[in-house]
Amino acid sequence: MAKVHALSQVDSSSCSTSTNSYISSKPETFTIWMKSLVMQTNGCTVYNENGEVVYRVDNYEKKGSNKVYLMDLKGSVLFTILRRKLFFFRQWRGYKSDGLKLRNQEPYFLAKNTEIFQGNLSCRITVRSSEAPDQRCHYKLESLAGKLAFKITNSNGEIVAEARRKQSTSGVFLGDDVLTLVVEPHVDHSFVIGLVTVYGLMHHKL
Repeated sequence: MAKVHALSQVDSSSCSTSTNSYISSKPETFTIWMKSLVMQTNGCTVYNENGEVVYRVDNYEKKGSNKVYLMDLKGSVLFTILRRKLFFFRQWRGYKSDGLKLRNQEPYFLAKNTEIFQGNLSCRITVRSSEAPDQRCHYKLESLAGKLAFKITNSNGEIVAEARRKQSTSGVFLGDDVLTLVVEPHVDHSFVIGLVTVYGLMHHKL
């Protein structure tokens, strides 16, 4: 077990979660390492600007597992992410729970891959509004130049998060699996890390 658009559209601000501790009024920068700190497991580890671990995924199964858990440092599950295959497309469902009782739950977000061409990946994300459950917000995640670089845009085409290969203070690029992620203000970064998890699964890194 791993631990880690035909719908109505509303303004993306209404899709923020009720947990304000994951939302900041200023840009937040994170370091993503596509490795688990647990020996002999797959996953990823996310550090804040102070070098503290804030999110992690520990996958005890093979890479590309059908179920992973995104956790905080204390091991509390923030998202359970399930993979589904629909014809030629793959879909990932993110639930804001520990995954024990999902039968009657509606996923918080749906991510569906829409393009795979010469290694470039993109997916469409539909998010349930926390203020109006019957309404949806839409985002797009698409790869950029570089093996794991990507950006996330909202329905207006505005960038809400972007990740690129990390550079040291002296300008030296670190490994391909180490990224700098910048999340724009008033965006739930736990949700963004949930999409990072999906992106890692798409690339069979987790």
